[in-house]
Amino acid sequence: MKTYDTIIIGGGLAGLTAAIHLTQNNHRVLVFEKQEYPHHKVCGEYVSNEIVPYLNTLGISLSDAVAIDTLQFSTVQGNTITTKLPLGGIGISRYALDFSLYTRALKLDVTFIFEGVNSVDFTNNIFHVKTDSGRVFTSKTTIGAFGKRSNMDKHLNRSFMNKKSSWLGVKAHYQLPDFPEHLVALHNFKGGYGGLSKTETGAVNFCYLTNYKSFKDSKGITNFNARVVSENPFLRSFLEDAIPIFDQPLSIAQISFEKKEAVENHMLMCGDSAGLIHPLCGNGMAMAIHSAKIASELLVVYLNSPTPNRKLLEVDYKNKWNKAFKHRLWIGRKLQWLLLHNNLSNIAMKIVAKSPKLLQLLIKQTHGKPIVC
Repeated sequence: MKTYDTIIIGGGLAGLTAAIHLTQNNHRVLVFEKQEYPHHKVCGEYVSNEIVPYLNTLGISLSDAVAIDTLQFSTVQGNTITTKLPLGGIGISRYALDFSLYTRALKLDVTFIFEGVNSVDFTNNIFHVKTDSGRVFTSKTTIGAFGKRSNMDKHLNRSFMNKKSSWLGVKAHYQLPDFPEHLVALHNFKGGYGGLSKTETGAVNFCYLTNYKSFKDSKGITNFNARVVSENPFLRSFLEDAIPIFDQPLSIAQISFEKKEAVENHMLMCGDSAGLIHPLCGNGMAMAIHSAKIASELLVVYLNSPTPNRKLLEVDYKNKWNKAFKHRLWIGRKLQWLLLHNNLSNIAMKIVAKSPKLLQLLIKQTHGKPIVC
């Protein structure tokens, strides 16, 4: 049986990035992904510029993406503030970005198996990864990159799975030619908030997060959009004027923002598997890619060492992950709590309207600096 240097469970942004990085460093990588590429995912599809230099070193060009340099925010009542983004970002669909990473990985001879994984056993310093069909593959190291919520979380008995989550994510693409290309907009509504930004095709991505308490009395997404989301005048105008491209919106339930461990059963967790930042911070995609970089760099050292130390690998990864993301996640939780309280969000709006630099400082707290390669 062939033993891989690294098996990666999940072929999203984190998994694909790690596969490319490790393979460029001459390591044998196997990626498990349930769906064949390309496909859409529930995602804000705004990427901070902090990860662009790193992606360039992986041979990934994002020249077709939309340059975004301005943030607009509004409360439920439509009170608004607009500011320049300190670092800026790009708008690109997961359909395009994931496929670009996948194509690059194929050129590097990364092995892909389009099948789910139902268990991972770590015995005698080797991982035994079992697929849904019963096949078993082995590796020296394993990365968990299976997203926000997975059967693997249940298999690993991760603590957040025992807590009910009340969050639902909804996404669809729309045609609206007049929507400004340079803008990412964040609009509140009762019990949630939604982001708007253009993608590489010219389509506007509308992705929102809402709690079940706000959603449960609606008979489906269309009714919820009309009854609740449209209370915000900006979103009402958008939904009235925009033409849906998808036959039906995509949705994902039971989104959890509970604390997660960066290492589980000796697997390094990357992307949303390690921790999920609130979407209003607009930085989840960059964090997924950055976490893959941190894990990959440590794995290269570990795999190349004549005396590999797994305990040191895991401690180093936890420390580096916390240094890069722990503060951002904390800020994200506080911002969400503030913005979902209507009276408090209006007070906050008045404060930051008088001091745009304060708003830019808050934005910086949820974003990193350009990654030095």
